[in-house]
Amino acid sequence: MAVQPLKSVLITGGTGSFGKIMLRQLLATDVGEVRVLSRDEEKQDALRNELRDPRVKYFIGDIRDRDSVERAMSGVENVFHAAALKQVPSCEFFPMEAIKTNVVGSENVVRSAISAGVKSLVCLSTDKAVFPVNAMGMSKAIMEKIVTAAAREIGPDAKTTLSCVRYGNVMYSRGSAIPLFIGQIKQGKPITLTEPTMTRFLMPLSASVDLVNYAFTNARQGDLFIKKAPASTIFDLVEGIKQLFNVPDHPVEVIGWRHAEKLFETLASAQELAKSEDLGDYFRIVMDTRDLNYKPFFSEGDPETAKFEDYNSHNTERLSVEGVKELLMSLPEVQAEVAAFTGSAS
Repeated sequence: MAVQPLKSVLITGGTGSFGKIMLRQLLATDVGEVRVLSRDEEKQDALRNELRDPRVKYFIGDIRDRDSVERAMSGVENVFHAAALKQVPSCEFFPMEAIKTNVVGSENVVRSAISAGVKSLVCLSTDKAVFPVNAMGMSKAIMEKIVTAAAREIGPDAKTTLSCVRYGNVMYSRGSAIPLFIGQIKQGKPITLTEPTMTRFLMPLSASVDLVNYAFTNARQGDLFIKKAPASTIFDLVEGIKQLFNVPDHPVEVIGWRHAEKLFETLASAQELAKSEDLGDYFRIVMDTRDLNYKPFFSEGDPETAKFEDYNSHNTERLSVEGVKELLMSLPEVQAEVAAFTGSAS
């Protein structure tokens, strides 16, 4: 999906996996200016030297600090909020840090966007926000509630449209399983597999950017968008990687579940789907517009919910090993890794 030329865009967390690919897609258009807000001076310097594009403006700052957010946001039309603490283990051990970034920081971004009169703010969430069992998911669930509450408060006729997107496992993103498994093969170490029957949605990073672009173009006040995606078991994912790298006998070590890990990912609950619109490739979860009149909460049920089941990686399209391999080879990073490894091994 092509990105429409924009006048000015701010990407929070613009040096992360998502931020960088969104930045490159924007630079492939006639965008006037893209601002990158992040804490990491080293990553910003590396990105500046790599791109050397005068349309990119770099802002050192932290979304925890509203002043730095407001400086970066002043005068921009559109904001993509990607800055977050995303690693489950680190959020488990430092939950207050997750709250400061994912909750307080997101509140800063939302309120700054409204104050600045931004045209559209799209906030990135995760499947872990649905039925959350870990601090990372809980903090992202609260972020979604912050967006919804603000959207309800300012109403559909406000200058700023607030929306969220929610996606599952992004393939080959920083800290994800695929680069870990490939690295273990290259180093001659056993592949460490948690639970073979676990299922995960498989979404290329480019598809997650398409999801954000779709939200930017189509969002109504308070919408949450989900892109439909296939899934596979972790066992089939590992098997597909081994076959691509031509190491069918590479050892695999089953290490058991990690702390706060789920057997499968859920992208939408039955209750959410009951108030959703099926848009083909996407679900649009419509904002709950009820107010603090408690009658609907206590004396009126929702008979529609019973007609749906959760949308999760156990009941979505399940890829075979061949399907996993085909999807993996659609990623330029995997193509390069396979070519380098099989070429050196031959």
